[in-house]
Amino acid sequence: MKLVVFGYGNESRGDDAIGPRLLHALEALNIPGVDCVEDFQLQIEHALDLDGADLALFLDAGEGTPAPFAFYEAREMRNITSSSHAILPGSVLGVYRQVKNAAPPPAFVLCVRGEQWELGTDMGAAAQRHLAAALAFATDLLAAPDVAVWRARTTGESL
Repeated sequence: MKLVVFGYGNESRGDDAIGPRLLHALEALNIPGVDCVEDFQLQIEHALDLDGADLALFLDAGEGTPAPFAFYEAREMRNITSSSHAILPGSVLGVYRQVKNAAPPPAFVLCVRGEQWELGTDMGAAAQRHLAAALAFATDLLAAPDVAVWRARTTGESL
């Protein structure tokens, strides 16, 4: 099984560092079959990272996300133009379909609650606690990379 994990956010903007930090922690586990992709934001080019993947996981920080995190299945979105600057996980899936003329792999989003986003600030104490909870959850997910198992663990609809 090939699993692609995307971690995105800006480590210089407070709690926006959650996605990359969570990705780094998971990458350190050296789980076979797991490919990690880090960026400041999702781009249409990330659709190409899904090539050959059986499953995908997107890691991000979210304002207004239930604490400590939300976990949901990404839904494919259409009508994405090549001029999109930053896009959502569902848009990456839609671009994959456009480029590959095939269904994208099942994909899920682990969105961790963040509260402060100021440039030049560190992650807040609450975000660090949410990150720890998300890491435990994500580690369990990667131990059982199965769509049915992941669907059973979702916390609700997409935000």
